[in-house]
Amino acid sequence: MSSETTQNLQSTFKQTLLALVENKPGVLNRVASLFRRRNFNVDSLTVGRTHKPHLSRMTIVVDVKRVDARIIVANLRKMVNVIDVQNISEQPHISRDLALIKVRTNDPESRNAVTTICEHYPARIVDIGTQVAIVEITAREDIVEELIDELRPIGIVELVRTGVVAMGRGTRILDSSYEPRVFANGTQAGLERYGV
Repeated sequence: MSSETTQNLQSTFKQTLLALVENKPGVLNRVASLFRRRNFNVDSLTVGRTHKPHLSRMTIVVDVKRVDARIIVANLRKMVNVIDVQNISEQPHISRDLALIKVRTNDPESRNAVTTICEHYPARIVDIGTQVAIVEITAREDIVEELIDELRPIGIVELVRTGVVAMGRGTRILDSSYEPRVFANGTQAGLERYGV
């Protein structure tokens, strides 16, 4: 089986879900607990605040070999603190993964090889010393994987990745008019107090 066929096969088993959630302590833990309890396999999970301070956005890449993505979406929608969930796998979208890769560069050949490889990718050397260099890449997950495979023979010493973040193209917007209710004493009521 060719590497392209294998890659296409692997990508059909991965689905990208976007979840808009309340920006509150414990929300990430509850979502992770749902995946653990239901035995859903998570390939990557990233979370961060949005342009609205009371909302966070999760990008979850799931392995759907054993369970349909619609079941995962339905389970997420039932959760308290989850405002909206979308599966954007079949929609036009932009996705990016960031990786920092520390590579052995203790001789001229390895330095030249790393520089040459970086020229073929949206990658750059952000730190270089006498022993190692750090390469940074921000690209689609498959391109990041290709770069890692090319750098591996040179000698990867350390690797860290952010996980995938994704956004629908054009007017495909995941946002909400949800605002937490603030009481006179300054406390906020979230979705759990509204029973939504």
